[in-house]
Amino acid sequence: MSSRIPIVYSDEVRQALDEGRPVVALESNVITHGLKYPHNAETAHRVEAAVRKGGSVPATICIEDGAVRVGMTERDIERFASESGIPKVSSRDLPVVLARGGRGATTVASSLVAAELAGIPFFSSAGLGGVHRGAETTMDVSSDLIQLTRSKVAVVCAGAKMILDLKLTMEYLETQCVPVIAHGSDDFPAFYCASSGVRAPHRVDDEDLLARIVDLHWATGHPGGVVVTTPPRDEDAVDSDEAEAAIRDALVQAERDGVTGQGLTKYLMHAVDRATGGRTAQANMAVLISTAEVGGRLAAAHARHRAEQS
Repeated sequence: MSSRIPIVYSDEVRQALDEGRPVVALESNVITHGLKYPHNAETAHRVEAAVRKGGSVPATICIEDGAVRVGMTERDIERFASESGIPKVSSRDLPVVLARGGRGATTVASSLVAAELAGIPFFSSAGLGGVHRGAETTMDVSSDLIQLTRSKVAVVCAGAKMILDLKLTMEYLETQCVPVIAHGSDDFPAFYCASSGVRAPHRVDDEDLLARIVDLHWATGHPGGVVVTTPPRDEDAVDSDEAEAAIRDALVQAERDGVTGQGLTKYLMHAVDRATGGRTAQANMAVLISTAEVGGRLAAAHARHRAEQS
């Protein structure tokens, strides 16, 4: 942990870390920039409950009063969910917001930074950012992927969004020597779609074995993280062919409307949700919860492994 970065722990998270119990870090961006109030607060509580069901303590991370807050209370979640104008803070924005004493909701990238500083080796998110379609001309690559090469945190997720170029995303992770382990499936999942059509390099369903893999990756001297994917449940998944058809149509419409850059992701997500009659938004919420439970189980297995090694 760094003494230069102010870190404020909730009592529960601090006690769990002191006792060597498993903790799973969570982002707060899904509270402020996801669903509308009060559904965003309700979902945040359900995600934390899923981590507990998996056997770990949840630590939702945010930025407030110039400090990284590790573990949001119910009151904190309610405030962030109900107030408008709380900015999204990625890893590039983190020092600016901290220095100004501001407030912000963490993304995957900034949550990875915060989790490592706080001594939390596991983080759960519904999906990663990735290489965007057309990146060969736009150079649009998510900071999530860059941060994965720098932070020693294992990320449990349902792959990456179908609107991205998932073949290039996997190529990037391979180039950067980031292990991608599929848990519960053979393929790299696509968020609310069970498969991206890309086979994962490794499948490991044994949770104790996964814990050893994570530790051995860091033991070899790699500075970055490990990606562990878990697919959506069958009852929550959206058909990948249907989603892909909706994305192609939305890309054509986005070009007509002149939507590019940072606004394109949100535009495409809304367009696909409309095309599927709202099923992708429902699946998004379900994946947040199911992934958090798996993250809780894997963090618990990792904590047991470390206890056996000590």
